[in-house]
Amino acid sequence: MFLGYHITAMLLSLLNATDRPEFVAQLGAVFEHSPWVAERAWEKRPLKDLPALHAAMMAAVRAAPQAEILGLIRAHPELAGREALEGQLSADSSGEQGRLGFTALSREEFLHIGELNRQYREKFGFPCIVALLLHSTREGVLDEMQRSLGNDRATEIERALSQIGAITMGRLQKMVESG
Repeated sequence: MFLGYHITAMLLSLLNATDRPEFVAQLGAVFEHSPWVAERAWEKRPLKDLPALHAAMMAAVRAAPQAEILGLIRAHPELAGREALEGQLSADSSGEQGRLGFTALSREEFLHIGELNRQYREKFGFPCIVALLLHSTREGVLDEMQRSLGNDRATEIERALSQIGAITMGRLQKMVESG
């Protein structure tokens, strides 16, 4: 494994030259439990820079059948949900939720978020996805979750994909900065 979990601008040319299994090994975790995104983005090589890599990955998502798109959305954990309680969050999700304190809530906060999660999942059939890196406070996230409950399902699928786009670009940028 020549890249580990980090991509640097200098090594993008090596990533472009890698075979599909190695490409997926390097990038498969960027989209939550959905390595198929990296597998399909591999076909778009060569990729000139990080935005081109992200665009290829998002294009793979957008070109996927609706069932796969819904699977990708459903692969994301709820904020302060069961996965967090059971210690089953991916390292990326754990860090993202921890930054705003979603892993250390009071009982009242936990119950409130749990109720928002329940209402949202009941209405739409998937978790409410919020790109936490776009928020500076937990309250802003909760406000977005509450507002989202007023949308229709098609709007929420599009909003979820937009949020996933922000999450994954943040993850790729973090990989570059760490590399």
